[in-house]
Amino acid sequence: MALESIQKHNVVDVIYEQMKQNIQDGLWEPGCKLPSEAELTATFQVSRVSVRSAVQKLRDLGVVVTHQGKGTYVTREVARYGSFSDNQPILHLSQEEFDDMRVFRQTVEFKCMELAVQNATDEDVKVLESALNRMLVSKDDYKKYSLADYDFHLAIVKASHNKVFIHVMESLKGIYVHYLEELNRVLGITLESVEAHIKVFMALKNRDASLAAETLNSAMTHNVHAIEDVRHN
Repeated sequence: MALESIQKHNVVDVIYEQMKQNIQDGLWEPGCKLPSEAELTATFQVSRVSVRSAVQKLRDLGVVVTHQGKGTYVTREVARYGSFSDNQPILHLSQEEFDDMRVFRQTVEFKCMELAVQNATDEDVKVLESALNRMLVSKDDYKKYSLADYDFHLAIVKASHNKVFIHVMESLKGIYVHYLEELNRVLGITLESVEAHIKVFMALKNRDASLAAETLNSAMTHNVHAIEDVRHN
């Protein structure tokens, strides 16, 4: 492997570029496990923090994925891209997964908005607002933002007071959070997304199910077009 010692100020960028080059050159093939953090630290002769930051840049691009307790692996999707872009993260959602989630949301969440307008208590509105506030303070961390995003939509479902919908939404937490993380990682946490959630909250607080559904549908349609752009670039 062409890994060199680094004695520069921008150590994270240099580590990232060398790791990226190893992946693009095929030294680290799709599906293979990267050297451990300790091994990379010794090879580059830098701190663990610098190595961790460089790996995080690759992770945010979707180039590598870390499995707790197992290590970090080059994602198999890299094989489709060859020379990947620093400005265009790799999406780890198939078209089918994306479409299935969109249909689920249109079927379940829109109905729950109608029910929430009828059944939501003041406490339900407070829980929804709390999730929204956590989203607002987490705009620079897509993982925390995505978790708060899930809690926001779960709060809508809970406000419906339909036990079956609530059970289904809670049982899909892993799938739902992964879906949101991929969208927020690849598309970014945009002002439009934040404003759409605020508008949905205000609509439900004011008992306007039509405006809430219209706002969410518009945001989801925007995501459809944005994902199409990602897949075709």
